[in-house]
Formats: sequence, structure tokens, C-alpha cells
Amino acid sequence: MKTLFFALVGIFLTNSVLFARPSKCCNQQPAFDAIPNYVVIGAFAVHKNATRFTLNANRLSNQLKGKAEYQLNANRNLYYVYVLVTPDREEALNEANRLRSESQFSDTWVYHGALGNLGEGDPSTLGVDINPETEKKIESVSPSDNASVSNQSILNDTENLLSSSNTNALPATVTTGTGAGVNDSAAGAPASTENSTLDDGVEGKRFLFSLYRAVDNAKVEGDVDVINTERAKKVGTYKGNTPVKISSPGSKTNEVTFVCEVFGYRKVQHSVNYNEPAGENISVDAEQNVVVPFELVRLQKGDIAVMYNVYFFKDAGVMRPESRFEVNSLLDMLKENPNYKIKLHGHTNGGAAGKIISMGESKNFFSLTGTKESMGSAKKLSEERTNVIKEYLIANGIDPSRMQLKAWGGKRPLHDKHSTRAQENVRVEVEILED
Repeated sequence: MKTLFFALVGIFLTNSVLFARPSKCCNQQPAFDAIPNYVVIGAFAVHKNATRFTLNANRLSNQLKGKAEYQLNANRNLYYVYVLVTPDREEALNEANRLRSESQFSDTWVYHGALGNLGEGDPSTLGVDINPETEKKIESVSPSDNASVSNQSILNDTENLLSSSNTNALPATVTTGTGAGVNDSAAGAPASTENSTLDDGVEGKRFLFSLYRAVDNAKVEGDVDVINTERAKKVGTYKGNTPVKISSPGSKTNEVTFVCEVFGYRKVQHSVNYNEPAGENISVDAEQNVVVPFELVRLQKGDIAVMYNVYFFKDAGVMRPESRFEVNSLLDMLKENPNYKIKLHGHTNGGAAGKIISMGESKNFFSLTGTKESMGSAKKLSEERTNVIKEYLIANGIDPSRMQLKAWGGKRPLHDKHSTRAQENVRVEVEILED
């Protein structure tokens, strides 16, 4: 009888544990396998930027399997824009890797944890950002709307992530706790700050940056960086040849510097007083725009230009689609100047060997379709990347004798390979040998 009694007590206690409801007295982290996994495509410190980025991401619905949404990550105080939430970690990692290789969202990562205000300030509820390729923890996430990256402009290509919006907000740069290999194709679209259009309610002075070619006065498409001269801080990037509104720098001197560096042309800059802008050929037009002229001169022998807006797929000597605009700018430059001879310098982030994806016989300069895989050094990868540009130029009528290649691998980095700006190490430079 005692045996039966204790057996019944045991069953009762077991059921009590199994069916007990969690306490509502505090926020509790759910069981490990119930923690959601978010496929994150961007992170923003400013709510407006997160809203606009989400809107633009949903315009690329053909690249997404779900709808882009955003929530606050209270522990990082950033708005995370995500396109999938699932309890299945493997599903999230696979989708993140797909977006990295097949879409504009090349810096996609996975956040394992709860978004919203749940767990704010409680270390036990901290989520984890995960690099989907290495499956290692990402140590820090830097919001792009706080970044200060010069000489980077938003492409106007229809395939560009933000081509249909008036914002330049871009995804955050993620920094992993592990070293980069051959390809650190963190070469995602670079960060920038917002433009102020004339109808967005922002207080400021109206400017029009007139970008034109010196030889024939033809308009040139490009952007102008505005720098707070006193603080040496970038205010924003603004489109040329269209009226824009710029807020006061709020410094003692009110001096600002306008910098225009369009690929294929020498850099031009003007420093003016924001309150009373004046200088050579600076004028005010009928619409009360302060017109600042930028007479652009083509690169000359000895000049070296970085192709900031040419990006490559992960571990690949294949350009991503948003590279078309700048590589076509190089093509135009060579056609316009038949005496030009150039050398293409290829660089990677880090010097480790690894997988290399090559264009092969497919001649798909901007797609991974029909590519082939092999193993090779960082130098080999940088060679593949310069060669794909050369092959594109040849396919469009440029004599191969006008081009030389130099593969550096990871020998000449701009930044430490663990830096938040390490993606800038992945680049191709154009040196003018003859003009």
C-alpha cells in the first residue's frame, strides 16, 4: 500500500512540474530551443532610417522570402531590420547565407534572442549576433547612420538597394570576433548619411552642386560630401545637379567643406562660410539656391583612383550587380580617352588561402550562374577580381593591350583586418600609366 501511495505522489509531483505555468512576475528568457532567430539585414540608431530602409527592402520582394520588418534591440539600442524570424537556427543560417550570396544584402547576419523591450538591461536575456558563414559570435554591430565613410556614393543603378528612395541609409557593418580569410567580402554597400530634400521639413540652406566636365561642360553624375571643417566631421552626402537642403554645421566658424570625388576625375573641394557662402563662381540662382560649381578634370598620368563602388560576391572574382555603374564609368573614361593605358591593382582583406569562385567560361560578370570553384591564395583571388574587370572592358571594345594587372592579395590593407572598416580593404584601384 505504501508503495502505491508513493507512486501516486511521484506521478502527482511530475505532472505538477510538467504543467506548471511560468510566473508572470518578471521577464523570463524562454527555453533555449524556443528562442527566436532573426535574419537581420540592417541595424539603425535612428528610427526614421529603420523605417525607410524597411520600406526600400520590401521593394526588393523578389530577393526576399519574407516581408521586411523592424524591432528595437533594447540591449544594443538599435533598430534591427529583419526578413525572417524562426525557432529553427539552421533555417535562419541558411537564409542569411542565401541573402549574402544572391541578393543586395551581402552583410546579412542572424540574431539569436528576443527583440523588443524584453530583457532590457538584464544580462541573462542578452541575445547573440551570429555570422552565418562562420557561425561565430559577432562582437559588435555599428549602425550605418552613425558611420563616417568618405568618398562613398550611392549608386543610381536600378538594381541598387536604395535606388527608389530619397534616403542613403544603409545596413550596419558587422564585426566578427574572428579573423577574415581570403575574402572578407564584407564589401557590402558602404554606409552613408541622409540627404535632405527640399520638402522633408528640415531647416537649412538651399544648395545646388553643379558637377560638369571641364572639356565640354557636360553634366557629370555624382555626389558631394559636406564636412564640418572645424570638427572634421562629415555632415552628409548630397546628390549633384539637383537642389538640396543642408542644415547649419552649428560650429563657431560655420565653415563647411564641400568635397566631390567622382570616379575617373580628380578630386575637387571648396571651403565656404555656411552663413555667407562665397568664392570663385559661387552664385545664387533664381530659386535662391546657392550654386557651387565643380569643374571636373579627368585623371592624369600617375593618378590612382579607388573603385569604391565595385563590389564582389563572397570569395569570388565576380562583380555584384550594383557594380555596373562604376565599371561602366571606367569604360566611358577609356573610350573618351583612347590614349589612356591603365593598371588594375587588386586587394583583399587578409592573406589566408581559401575557396575561390571564378567566372569561368560563363562570361557572367555580375552573376554566380555558371561559375566554377577552386582553392587558391589571396593573391590569386585579387588577380581574379582585376581580371573580371579587364574581361568586361574587353567585351565592350577596349583593346587588352591598354590594360595591365597587379595582384597584391592582402599585402596592402587600408585598415586592420579586424577593423569595423575592414571591408574597405577589398578593393580594386586604377592607376593611369599613360594619358
